[in-house]
Amino acid sequence: MDTIILYIVAVAALAASAIVSRTKTLAALKKAWKAFEGILGQFLVVLFLVAMLMAVLDTATISNILGEQSGLLGILGASLVGAITLIPGFVAFPIAASLLAQGAGVTQIAAFVSSLMMVGVVTLPMEIQYFGKRSAIMRNSLAFFFSFLIAFFVGWVVSL
Repeated sequence: MDTIILYIVAVAALAASAIVSRTKTLAALKKAWKAFEGILGQFLVVLFLVAMLMAVLDTATISNILGEQSGLLGILGASLVGAITLIPGFVAFPIAASLLAQGAGVTQIAAFVSSLMMVGVVTLPMEIQYFGKRSAIMRNSLAFFFSFLIAFFVGWVVSL
């Protein structure tokens, strides 16, 4: 139901924009389409990889690796995978929802998503180039540490 409401609001806002300025609305739609085309390749590759992963790993395996009973080791593993993976947020959240539906634990998925968004092992060389070695390593180290705090906080809040 929430999705339908969001679609209605989006269509209404688009119609209002078209009424105010048809040319600006068309220019915005063209820019949005170009952005969509740029993102589509990455999105399809990641969706394909997740589909393959889901086909290979059954619910019990995912639950063993990332389930609540995997404990601190599962949180650490999820956090490490998130830190070294370069996935945009709009792809990460559907992956997280899919993993949760397959039996992964909330704390483990929170660690994965928070380290994915905050830590950049893949982008570290570029970050070192712009900010310096000490700053880049310090920022990534602190982000990795805070991803654990966030994960434990999310796990605590969900358990309430």
